[in-house]
Amino acid sequence: MDSLTRHTDYGATGLNEADINDDPMAQFATWLQQAEEADIFEPNAMVLSSVEADGSPTSRTVLLKGLDASGFEFVTNYESTKGRALLANPRVALLFPWYALKRQVMITGMAAPTDDPTSDAYFARRPQGAQLAAWASDQSEPIARRDILDERMAALEAQYPEGTTVPRPEKWGGFRVIPTRIEFWQGRSKRFHDRLRFSAQPDGSWVRERLQP
Repeated sequence: MDSLTRHTDYGATGLNEADINDDPMAQFATWLQQAEEADIFEPNAMVLSSVEADGSPTSRTVLLKGLDASGFEFVTNYESTKGRALLANPRVALLFPWYALKRQVMITGMAAPTDDPTSDAYFARRPQGAQLAAWASDQSEPIARRDILDERMAALEAQYPEGTTVPRPEKWGGFRVIPTRIEFWQGRSKRFHDRLRFSAQPDGSWVRERLQP
């Protein structure tokens, strides 16, 4: 397997303090925009890691759906594996792996459900098929056969024809992650990468420090 022995040089593009915004949320927004402009597939895709009740870590890819000066938002089924984990233990990690740009952003923070109006707004933005899927699936629960899911979906499509308003299930909604640390990673030659980490302070400010690669 050549991929296990191949060495890719990440180039000479560096990450200099003078070029980075003192506000890491503003800097993240800049990098996200650059990922969009570079035509990265699903630039808002992020790896979400949580801890289950038994202490087991779990990770999966979700989509960032909201971003402002204080946090990151995504949506899920509250009764899914990740939903239950985050409701029991709000500590969370996010990873944005923009490989084509030789960049990563790593975030740790605390997650909490969004309020009902925010969750309603996110649900209303979804295509109708995705709205029906939120009703049809008991996310993360075992099921005997795929055709059971297909039958549920067909019944819902008959109940809610195209153009019909689909109500948001109570089990479905948003989570908001308030970051405590945000690290910007830029790949460089010789695996001598650049890493800048911001740590949140009690007064709302951020402390920036360079980490060794």
